[in-house]
Amino acid sequence: MHYTLRQLEVFLAVARTQNISRAAEDLPMSQSAVSGSLSDLEGHFDVKLFDRIGKRIQLNEFGKALRPKAQALIEQARDLENSLRGHSDIGRLQLGATLTIGNYLAVELMAKFMREQPGAQITLEVANTADIIHKVANFELDVALIEGETSHPDLEISIWHEDELCVFCAPTHPLAQKKQLADDDLLNATWILRETGSGTKQTFDRAMHGILPDLNVMLELQHTEAIKRAVTAGLGIGCISRVALQEPFSRGSLVPLEVPGRDFRRNFYFVIHKQKYRSAGIQRWLSLCRDHVTS
Repeated sequence: MHYTLRQLEVFLAVARTQNISRAAEDLPMSQSAVSGSLSDLEGHFDVKLFDRIGKRIQLNEFGKALRPKAQALIEQARDLENSLRGHSDIGRLQLGATLTIGNYLAVELMAKFMREQPGAQITLEVANTADIIHKVANFELDVALIEGETSHPDLEISIWHEDELCVFCAPTHPLAQKKQLADDDLLNATWILRETGSGTKQTFDRAMHGILPDLNVMLELQHTEAIKRAVTAGLGIGCISRVALQEPFSRGSLVPLEVPGRDFRRNFYFVIHKQKYRSAGIQRWLSLCRDHVTS
């Protein structure tokens, strides 16, 4: 074999960061060692994996084609090493989740997973849909649970389970006394919503077709808890996942608003790179998530 696994690790680190110094910090290695390893790999096979423009380095088309194969090989090698050492075959698992899922569902799932697999090393990154999709596509996350939709050509999307958004307000808000909201009520209201790029905002925009440009949006916030606090304070009405509203609805600090004729249904999804090596850890995580829905 005319390459080493370390050379592939260096290649992947530079591909992920697009920067020699950051790759060196991640590995950790000296910058000269990273540059030398990359040069040796390219020189031995007489190929170029990156375009170098001044001090910038960018993965070229050949490098992009090689990257998922190198990623899968490294992950299989790690699985083999764990088995040879007699350790758990789960190893390290880098999970992602969008904000609603991360704040209200993923932590419970992680706790269950770690009880079942005590040797596993699990990390969870919570961000909006656009950020999570980018990190899965860039192999920075192994698998993610998202609430938005994507047509990214490199990603495999599959339905996890159903969800629904709910319009809501404070019990003292004038709309709280209405049994159903008409379009005029929606247009006259002041809205507190999730930010563009979130799956929640994506679903809300689709549900409000025909009147969306005319809505009075006062605030767009990244966190559902901030939206709930703003609505509780009487700043306007909101629309987020019903999953995030169960507790305040039961306490009576917020109340649901019925909006007939508007479809707020959506799905939560699994997202994984099409060429991602499905390790034992990934397979067990997906299975646990599916079991959670049916239990």
